[in-house]
Amino acid sequence: MKTIKRKVLVVVFMLGTVVNYASNKEDFSQPMDTKKVKVVFKNVKKGHTLTIIDEQGNILHSENATKKGKLTKIFDLSSLKDGKYSIELHKDFRIIVKPFKVKYNLIIFQEKLERVLFKPVIRAKEDLIFISKNNLDNELVKIILYYNDNPIYTETVTHETHLNRVYKLDCNEKGNYKAVVISNKKSYVKEFTL
Repeated sequence: MKTIKRKVLVVVFMLGTVVNYASNKEDFSQPMDTKKVKVVFKNVKKGHTLTIIDEQGNILHSENATKKGKLTKIFDLSSLKDGKYSIELHKDFRIIVKPFKVKYNLIIFQEKLERVLFKPVIRAKEDLIFISKNNLDNELVKIILYYNDNPIYTETVTHETHLNRVYKLDCNEKGNYKAVVISNKKSYVKEFTL
Protein backbone atom coordinates (compact mmCIF):
# COMPACT_ATOMS: atom_id res chain seq x y z
CA MET A 1 0.00 0.00 0.00
CA LYS A 2 2.88 2.38 0.77
CA THR A 3 4.29 1.81 -2.74
CA ILE A 4 0.98 2.78 -4.35
CA LYS A 5 0.77 5.96 -2.24
CA ARG A 6 4.33 6.91 -3.24
CA LYS A 7 3.54 6.41 -6.92
CA VAL A 8 0.39 8.53 -6.59
CA LEU A 9 2.41 11.20 -4.78
CA VAL A 10 5.05 11.19 -7.53
CA VAL A 11 2.37 11.56 -10.23
CA VAL A 12 0.72 14.44 -8.34
CA PHE A 13 4.12 16.10 -7.91
CA MET A 14 4.88 15.70 -11.61
CA LEU A 15 1.53 17.22 -12.60
CA GLY A 16 2.26 20.13 -10.28
CA THR A 17 5.58 20.57 -12.05
CA VAL A 18 3.82 20.65 -15.42
CA VAL A 19 1.32 23.26 -14.21
CA ASN A 20 4.12 25.48 -12.91
CA TYR A 21 6.40 24.65 -15.81
CA ALA A 22 5.64 27.50 -18.20
CA SER A 23 5.68 30.18 -15.52
CA ASN A 24 9.21 29.34 -14.32
CA LYS A 25 11.58 30.29 -17.10
CA GLU A 26 14.49 28.45 -15.47
CA ASP A 27 12.60 25.16 -15.80
CA PHE A 28 12.56 25.21 -19.62
CA SER A 29 15.94 23.48 -19.83
CA GLN A 30 15.06 20.78 -17.30
CA PRO A 31 13.98 17.37 -18.68
CA MET A 32 10.46 16.30 -17.78
CA ASP A 33 9.46 12.66 -17.50
CA THR A 34 5.90 13.36 -18.51
CA LYS A 35 4.11 13.84 -21.80
CA LYS A 36 1.76 16.68 -20.80
CA VAL A 37 3.19 20.15 -21.14
CA LYS A 38 1.62 23.50 -20.32
CA VAL A 39 2.55 26.38 -22.61
CA VAL A 40 1.63 30.01 -21.98
CA PHE A 41 1.82 32.90 -24.45
CA LYS A 42 0.93 36.48 -23.54
CA ASN A 43 -0.51 39.24 -25.74
CA VAL A 44 -2.25 36.89 -28.16
CA LYS A 45 -4.91 38.16 -30.56
CA LYS A 46 -7.87 36.27 -31.91
CA GLY A 47 -6.76 34.50 -35.09
CA HIS A 48 -3.09 34.02 -34.15
CA THR A 49 -2.01 30.46 -34.96
CA LEU A 50 -0.39 27.99 -32.55
CA THR A 51 1.41 25.04 -34.15
CA ILE A 52 3.58 22.09 -33.23
CA ILE A 53 6.15 21.28 -35.94
CA ASP A 54 8.67 18.47 -36.32
CA GLU A 55 12.25 19.01 -37.53
CA GLN A 56 11.26 18.22 -41.15
CA GLY A 57 8.77 21.11 -41.08
CA ASN A 58 5.65 18.94 -40.90
CA ILE A 59 2.79 20.53 -38.97
CA LEU A 60 1.61 18.05 -36.35
CA HIS A 61 -0.96 20.31 -34.71
CA SER A 62 -2.44 23.69 -35.59
CA GLU A 63 -5.15 25.82 -34.04
CA ASN A 64 -6.20 29.46 -34.02
CA ALA A 65 -6.57 31.56 -30.89
CA THR A 66 -10.23 32.24 -30.21
CA LYS A 67 -9.80 35.27 -27.94
CA LYS A 68 -7.45 38.10 -27.08
CA GLY A 69 -5.15 37.97 -24.06
CA LYS A 70 -3.21 35.11 -22.53
CA LEU A 71 -3.19 31.76 -24.34
CA THR A 72 -2.69 28.72 -22.09
CA LYS A 73 -2.61 25.24 -23.60
CA ILE A 74 -1.81 21.82 -22.17
CA PHE A 75 -0.49 19.45 -24.81
CA ASP A 76 -0.33 15.67 -24.52
CA LEU A 77 2.90 14.84 -26.34
CA SER A 78 2.84 11.10 -25.59
CA SER A 79 2.59 10.17 -29.28
CA LEU A 80 5.79 11.98 -30.26
CA LYS A 81 8.84 9.89 -31.12
CA ASP A 82 12.38 10.84 -30.16
CA GLY A 83 13.40 13.90 -32.16
CA LYS A 84 13.37 17.69 -32.37
CA TYR A 85 10.18 19.73 -32.41
CA SER A 86 8.98 23.27 -31.86
CA ILE A 87 5.88 24.99 -30.56
CA GLU A 88 5.28 28.15 -32.56
CA LEU A 89 2.93 31.08 -32.14
CA HIS A 90 2.34 32.86 -35.46
CA LYS A 91 1.48 36.47 -34.72
CA ASP A 92 0.81 39.32 -37.16
CA PHE A 93 4.43 40.10 -38.09
CA ARG A 94 6.47 37.60 -36.11
CA ILE A 95 6.69 33.99 -35.02
CA ILE A 96 7.68 32.99 -31.49
CA VAL A 97 9.52 29.65 -31.62
CA LYS A 98 9.97 27.43 -28.55
CA PRO A 99 12.06 24.39 -29.54
CA PHE A 100 12.06 21.16 -27.58
CA LYS A 101 13.24 17.62 -28.05
CA VAL A 102 11.92 14.26 -27.02
CA LYS A 103 14.52 11.72 -25.94
CA TYR A 104 13.96 8.50 -24.02
CA ASN A 105 10.45 9.62 -22.95
CA LEU A 106 11.79 12.95 -21.67
CA ILE A 107 10.68 16.34 -22.95
CA ILE A 108 13.49 18.87 -22.92
CA PHE A 109 12.71 22.50 -23.76
CA GLN A 110 15.71 24.28 -25.22
CA GLU A 111 15.40 27.79 -23.81
CA LYS A 112 18.70 28.93 -25.30
CA LEU A 113 17.33 28.18 -28.78
CA GLU A 114 14.08 30.13 -28.31
CA ARG A 115 13.79 32.91 -30.84
CA VAL A 116 11.56 35.33 -32.62
CA LEU A 117 11.34 35.18 -36.41
CA PHE A 118 10.14 38.24 -38.27
CA LYS A 119 7.73 37.68 -41.13
CA PRO A 120 8.26 39.65 -44.31
CA VAL A 121 5.83 42.39 -45.25
CA ILE A 122 4.76 42.03 -48.88
CA ARG A 123 2.62 44.75 -50.45
CA ALA A 124 1.50 45.42 -53.99
CA LYS A 125 0.43 48.84 -55.20
CA GLU A 126 -0.35 49.34 -58.87
CA ASP A 127 2.76 48.08 -60.73
CA LEU A 128 5.06 48.05 -57.67
CA ILE A 129 5.85 45.26 -55.22
CA PHE A 130 7.29 46.25 -51.84
CA ILE A 131 9.06 43.61 -49.73
CA SER A 132 10.63 44.33 -46.36
CA LYS A 133 11.88 42.03 -43.63
CA ASN A 134 13.83 42.30 -40.40
CA ASN A 135 16.50 39.65 -40.70
CA LEU A 136 18.41 40.02 -37.45
CA ASP A 137 19.78 36.46 -37.65
CA ASN A 138 21.24 37.17 -41.12
CA GLU A 139 19.43 34.12 -42.48
CA LEU A 140 19.40 33.48 -46.20
CA VAL A 141 16.31 35.05 -47.82
CA LYS A 142 15.09 34.00 -51.25
CA ILE A 143 12.61 36.11 -53.22
CA ILE A 144 10.76 34.72 -56.25
CA LEU A 145 8.29 36.70 -58.38
CA TYR A 146 5.82 34.84 -60.59
CA TYR A 147 3.69 35.98 -63.52
CA ASN A 148 0.86 33.58 -64.40
CA ASP A 149 2.65 30.81 -62.41
CA ASN A 150 5.95 31.29 -64.30
CA PRO A 151 8.97 32.61 -62.39
CA ILE A 152 10.08 35.98 -63.78
CA TYR A 153 12.61 37.04 -61.15
CA THR A 154 14.66 35.36 -58.42
CA GLU A 155 16.96 36.93 -55.86
CA THR A 156 18.88 35.40 -52.97
CA VAL A 157 19.81 37.84 -50.22
CA THR A 158 22.52 37.15 -47.64
CA HIS A 159 23.97 39.21 -44.81
CA GLU A 160 21.32 41.92 -44.70
CA THR A 161 19.75 42.60 -41.32
CA HIS A 162 17.05 44.88 -42.77
CA LEU A 163 15.81 43.83 -46.17
CA ASN A 164 13.95 46.44 -48.26
CA ARG A 165 13.13 45.86 -51.91
CA VAL A 166 10.88 47.54 -54.47
CA TYR A 167 10.16 45.78 -57.76
CA LYS A 168 8.55 47.51 -60.74
CA LEU A 169 6.39 45.36 -62.99
CA ASP A 170 5.65 45.96 -66.65
CA CYS A 171 2.24 47.63 -66.50
CA ASN A 172 1.44 46.26 -69.99
CA GLU A 173 1.65 42.67 -68.70
CA LYS A 174 -1.77 42.22 -67.14
CA GLY A 175 -2.45 39.02 -65.23
CA ASN A 176 -1.85 37.15 -61.98
CA TYR A 177 1.30 37.79 -59.99
CA LYS A 178 2.72 36.14 -56.92
CA ALA A 179 5.58 37.15 -54.62
CA VAL A 180 7.17 34.38 -52.55
CA VAL A 181 9.68 35.03 -49.77
CA ILE A 182 11.49 32.00 -48.31
CA SER A 183 13.35 32.40 -45.02
CA ASN A 184 14.00 30.26 -41.93
CA LYS A 185 12.61 27.20 -43.74
CA LYS A 186 9.25 28.97 -44.15
CA SER A 187 7.49 30.38 -47.22
CA TYR A 188 5.41 33.55 -47.29
CA VAL A 189 3.19 34.20 -50.31
CA LYS A 190 1.29 37.25 -51.57
CA GLU A 191 -0.89 36.94 -54.69
CA PHE A 192 -2.28 39.90 -56.60
CA THR A 193 -3.57 40.91 -60.04
CA LEU A 194 -2.31 43.70 -62.26
